[in-house]
Amino acid sequence: MVDQILAIVLPVFALIAIGYIAARIKLLDARIGDALGQFVYVIAIPVLIFRTLATSSLDGVSPWGFWISYFTGVAVVWTAGTLIIRKVFKREARAGVIGGINAGFANTVLVGIPLITALHGEAGLVPLFVLISIHLPVLTVVCAVLMERAAVLDGTQEAKPLGELLAGIARNLATNPIVIGIIAGGIWRVTGLPVEGIFADVLGRIAGAAIPIALFSLGMSMVAYGIRGNLAPGLVLGALKIVVMPAVVYVMAAHVVHLPPLWISVATLTAACPTGINAFLFANRYGTGHAMSANSITLTTALAVVATGAWMAFLGL
Repeated sequence: MVDQILAIVLPVFALIAIGYIAARIKLLDARIGDALGQFVYVIAIPVLIFRTLATSSLDGVSPWGFWISYFTGVAVVWTAGTLIIRKVFKREARAGVIGGINAGFANTVLVGIPLITALHGEAGLVPLFVLISIHLPVLTVVCAVLMERAAVLDGTQEAKPLGELLAGIARNLATNPIVIGIIAGGIWRVTGLPVEGIFADVLGRIAGAAIPIALFSLGMSMVAYGIRGNLAPGLVLGALKIVVMPAVVYVMAAHVVHLPPLWISVATLTAACPTGINAFLFANRYGTGHAMSANSITLTTALAVVATGAWMAFLGL
């Protein structure tokens, strides 16, 4: 079993390591990593999402149980992360929200898609994209609302009307390439139009480039994060992310909602993915928690081989 797990997990994270080494030894300029990341985010991943949603079905499984299972895990570790940063590490309200983001915001795109594809093929992408379809919008809204409230509590800005805040978030989501790919794929599926011929071939070639380039560009970007300052908050948040969150999601999916085995596996392994880069972006935007986010991202990504391998063994995959 160990050999089988390593055969699936190691190639995924080896590509991240190769990208990291290429950037660390300056074999490739950092701007190349940024350009590859833009290609993945703006073109390759949206095309992969579109193709999968346009040609797949849910096989009669309701997405609500999947969403409830996953977001229960998010809520538990987000709340725990916020309280630990506020009460144990005595940080300000904004840092508490950043702690919650680090504990609950998984890298569903750059790590989740390659990992689930390696393990379950395109069949596993269906439940994953069902999650991604609301993961980004829901957590973006929650992050923005909580951070705006925390900034007011910390006295760093004046309160904004909720309507104005939500309107700004809606505008950003409407132009987000991943959201556009999700909506376009769903509409195409509903229309019943075929995906075939040259159109299917072009989509397939772009989608095929998405996973290796996503992993390589993620590895290059990791050079910018690294380990910074006090490690303790990052270690605690990392444990919440790759241990506690998938455990909660598994219990919900398998023993409360009773999802099919494939959907349980996808939910659990996606929850075990490393902290998403969005955590650092929010830390930058609000001027707090930079080291905490960098440490969480770096540590959870570095430990991802062990963590995902352990969860695969637990799931009997």
